Amino acid sequence: MSVIQPTVLSGNFDDRFARQFEEIARGTVGREQERTLARDAVSSLAQAGFGRLRIPAEKGGFGATLPHTFRLLRDLAAADSNIPQIFRAHFAFVETLRAGLPHEERWLELINNNALFGAAMAERSDETSVTTAVTDGPDGLRLNGTKYYSTGTLYADWIIVWANQDNARVRVLVPSDAPGVTRVDDWDGFGQRLTGSGTTIFENVSLKPEQIIDRSPPGEIPAQPFLAAYYQQFHNTTLAGIAQAILRDAVEFVRPRTRVFGVPGKVIQRADPVVQGVIGRLSALAFSTATLADRGAEALSVVEPLWLAGRKDDDRFETAQEDIFKAQQIIAQQTLEAATLLFEVGGASATAESRRLDRHWRNARTLASHNPAAQRQRELGDLELNGTKLWSPYREGLKRVEEARRAGELA
Repeated sequence: MSVIQPTVLSGNFDDRFARQFEEIARGTVGREQERTLARDAVSSLAQAGFGRLRIPAEKGGFGATLPHTFRLLRDLAAADSNIPQIFRAHFAFVETLRAGLPHEERWLELINNNALFGAAMAERSDETSVTTAVTDGPDGLRLNGTKYYSTGTLYADWIIVWANQDNARVRVLVPSDAPGVTRVDDWDGFGQRLTGSGTTIFENVSLKPEQIIDRSPPGEIPAQPFLAAYYQQFHNTTLAGIAQAILRDAVEFVRPRTRVFGVPGKVIQRADPVVQGVIGRLSALAFSTATLADRGAEALSVVEPLWLAGRKDDDRFETAQEDIFKAQQIIAQQTLEAATLLFEVGGASATAESRRLDRHWRNARTLASHNPAAQRQRELGDLELNGTKLWSPYREGLKRVEEARRAGELA
């Protein structure tokens, strides 16, 4: 039997994280059943320095490469798929920090002291950062507004916020316990229930100028091409981890069972050709999704030097995005296939609440729904046929919103 094995890296942190992943996995079903936020699991990882995997060793981190980091994240997703998503904004911020930010030493010190960063970016409006605004008045800079789908923020020490200031989009860093910050656990998705993707409210939150770390025109895509691909790679990796968990749980379900499968008088389940065929397919799906996720990490690794050198508009980023978006089409489909096929090995007993095997499909379906796969597929086809760059519909939409805003100002 070929089972995807946990990644082993050189260095003292390998065994530490592997043991933590095992402990996290033991509590996953209980957290799902009770909808208990994974605070202890996240805190233990943060205190072990998981959030500084990508910080160079000479600056206090572990110096893990992108491929190694994503393989560890895949193993973590196999333990509990909620938790990589909780760390997603944090890891993306670390990549931004590595490429250079104002007051870098301050943010680096926080991360090296195991602070965790969450995100509050999305709004229920046509344009991000319309309702959340930074204003400058007699009491100094103030942040006001409401954000939705604030993934990881319930667990975070700091919150990364997109806001509007003087008709520009700004990125702001806010302590999660600052006066005026309210974090609401109201995420009601049927999967990825414990990611802390709820509402975040900012009411007259005081800011210092150095907390504004980035500024861009409202008509630009918020994420640079490297980060746009990086965020999708996170989803691909988490989905591949779910496929790995499905294979593990299927094998653990079948091996000890002594009842015959399907027809009385036949062989026990582990010796039944039908069950073996299902497990074989799950094994292939786990292998395929892991291989495609690894390919995406390698694609990011190729363009990483360009990102760190500040060459953020290089056409080679497009190639990395293409690889990751193409892989996403297959990884999502194959993980969902595996999550359904899993139930072919155990009959009705596989649906027991005590096992919560349904979590794999719910979590995979929720992750796969974060981005419209049909739209992404159409974009890939337009690219092949007409050379149209990825994200062109998004760019056109932002352009129309900006033109409408300017027209309103001139009216």
